[in-house]
Amino acid sequence: MVDKPAHFLVHPSLPKHVSTLWSHLKELLAYEMVNGGQISIITRLDRETSGLVLVAKTARSARQLGLAMLHGHIEKTYLALVWGWPEEDHFTVDQPLLRKGTVTPSPIWVKQMVHPDGRSCRTDVTVLRRFEKETSNGTRFSLLECRPLTGRRHQIRVHLQWAGFPIVGDKMYGPDENCYLEFIETGWTERLASQLLLDRQALHASGLRHGHHAWECPLPDELAKFAGQAPADASHCAGSKP
Repeated sequence: MVDKPAHFLVHPSLPKHVSTLWSHLKELLAYEMVNGGQISIITRLDRETSGLVLVAKTARSARQLGLAMLHGHIEKTYLALVWGWPEEDHFTVDQPLLRKGTVTPSPIWVKQMVHPDGRSCRTDVTVLRRFEKETSNGTRFSLLECRPLTGRRHQIRVHLQWAGFPIVGDKMYGPDENCYLEFIETGWTERLASQLLLDRQALHASGLRHGHHAWECPLPDELAKFAGQAPADASHCAGSKP
């Protein structure tokens, strides 16, 4: 299990992306690789999403964990900081998703949307805390626990936007998708900061369970600070076997 920081690619998408989680794991596990090991990343995260990433070190464990993922035997939990206060303490978003560009023109190729022709998709959401914070773009925020029951691209981000509670800092599914296009051209600017509040989407993979094994990872410091919480203990992520 690895705790991935935000702004860190899992796999290289371009030749210039030398520093990735994959490249670091290859260096760290060089001995295992030389002796027949195989690094397989089982649970992937977007570049700006932080938290737990499950890694297999052998072909056999990769097959086993891959099948477990396929059959829904690996439970994942995420924490999200969002704009707004949901009325209910618990709700489920059960809406199909597809790539937006397949049904309507979109300047962002990977962007997803809720659409009846999409693939089934479900996310359970629990409100952990509602709080107020004076910002340049809103005062009411919530800390949510999200449990994706399916594994679609950008699932939690799209479902929360559809429900009316976009994730703070989300350039693609936040207040304006042009934030994403602007960021690609200019990088992070004061104007983007005033709109998005955080330079990353406030989504964190906080928990993972497979059989009797469970891992937890608290909010990273920048998200805890935004939510008005004390920073996590230095030990950070922890695993257990009940």
